[in-house]
Amino acid sequence: MTLPQQSNPAPAGREPVFNLSAVVVAIIAGCTLVHLVRGYALTPAQDFEFLLRTAFIPIRYSGQFEIDFFAWTSPVTYSLIHGDFIHLLINMIWLAAFGSPLANRIGTIRFLAFWVFTSVAAVLLHYAVHAGDQAMVVGASGAVSGMMAAAARFGFSVDRSARRPAFAGRRLPLAAVFRRRNVVVFLGAWFAINLIAGFGYLVPGDDRSIAWEAHIGGFLAGFFGLAMFDRGQVAQNGQRF
Repeated sequence: MTLPQQSNPAPAGREPVFNLSAVVVAIIAGCTLVHLVRGYALTPAQDFEFLLRTAFIPIRYSGQFEIDFFAWTSPVTYSLIHGDFIHLLINMIWLAAFGSPLANRIGTIRFLAFWVFTSVAAVLLHYAVHAGDQAMVVGASGAVSGMMAAAARFGFSVDRSARRPAFAGRRLPLAAVFRRRNVVVFLGAWFAINLIAGFGYLVPGDDRSIAWEAHIGGFLAGFFGLAMFDRGQVAQNGQRF
């Protein structure tokens, strides 16, 4: 008598070490490529011309200059440019941490729209405070701040059951957000750090300007505007949340 062979259960899929979403990998690659080209392929004069066209410059909108094509594109393109390698590295680390679970939750197209939305909101608040400023604003910090705010709206809950971790559960109503101790502590620490950095007390001896208003603009846009991009998830009973 031959006993029926028992099939061995398939081994559980191992979560990859680098489980970033494809769109986040593409943005990191794009920002890195831009930085390398600026540093190694352009002359200082060429780099300055490049920044004039791609960085956000508040005085451009003062009425003293013609509103050209780059005036419309720079409120987004500035987010792909960074001042130095440390600036790039820090933003890309936070983008990987907060951007991937958000992209896996809302999808590539909505994630890109969220990036544009928070980037523009960031420089709008910066412009409201520094309308006549000639200093160039660069960096993904505004968009990344919006992703941190989105994480707070999910209570930092991440579903890791799939190969691509995503923010999980219901998007918390505002009242519920402020009832969660971990979220309130995060919000308080985030705003405190940005205000301290903005007034130049975070890194003694470093006189580089930090566009903290842009960070706050991106954060507020992500916090209050997430509902426009998050369609929610479908539970087993068919209800969407």
